[in-house]
Amino acid sequence: MSLVKRIGRAPAVQQALGILAGGYLRLVRRTNRFTVEPAGPDAWLDRHSPFIAGMWHGQHTMISFMRRPHDRIATIISRSADGNINAIALTRMGVRVIRASGARGRVLRDAKAKGGAEGLRAMLRALKDGESVAFSADVPKVSRRADAGILTLARFSGRPIIPVAVVTSRHWRFNSWDRACLGLPFGRGAMVFGDPIVVPRDVAPDVLETLRRQLEAEMNRVHDRAYTLVGRPDRVGPHDRVTHPDRVTHPDRGAAEPRAGTPA
Repeated sequence: MSLVKRIGRAPAVQQALGILAGGYLRLVRRTNRFTVEPAGPDAWLDRHSPFIAGMWHGQHTMISFMRRPHDRIATIISRSADGNINAIALTRMGVRVIRASGARGRVLRDAKAKGGAEGLRAMLRALKDGESVAFSADVPKVSRRADAGILTLARFSGRPIIPVAVVTSRHWRFNSWDRACLGLPFGRGAMVFGDPIVVPRDVAPDVLETLRRQLEAEMNRVHDRAYTLVGRPDRVGPHDRVTHPDRVTHPDRGAAEPRAGTPA
């Protein structure tokens, strides 16, 4: 194991990195001028709360920006070292973190799996207690293809899925499988909430697939609309495949540059 990985596993280092990440996210939130759609969403959101905020996986850090001061929001994060850092950062952003093994891979794909049953029960309790739940909709390791997992949560909880996109005009684009973006300060931002999708408890398999496709289309619509509002098109198409996972996109040029120490 490399020295960097060993250091990164130290609890004190993870705590420090989580605090720094939380402070950075607050800076990005405060220094971007955000447009919200639909306009004046407070009454609309309150009417549907608690809800399941459906996001594409690459937005799992900036999704905390949607939280209003009185909102109670929970999300689920794995018990990995990286998950520890994310959990600390999001907690400092006012999001309650649910920890579960295999969180984003197995939580709802297989409710009988150890991590799946654990995570599903925790999210159902959160929704029952009046907390909204932010959850990534992607098929694990397949960006921007909706998985049936989030529909399962909606089906068992009886709560609607509301697709959400949060983007900023200035950002780092990582060429990872989830096309993650990290917002930069001093730009424009957009938060777009989509049409609610309700999944009946006794839904038939063919109807469930129709709802899955509807969710995927609405997720892509709000995502594209958010980029339109900040005046910067999404440079990565929804069906492109990543060919250089160790590259990161420059915020001002869009051309992929290798990370330090990575061959071009």
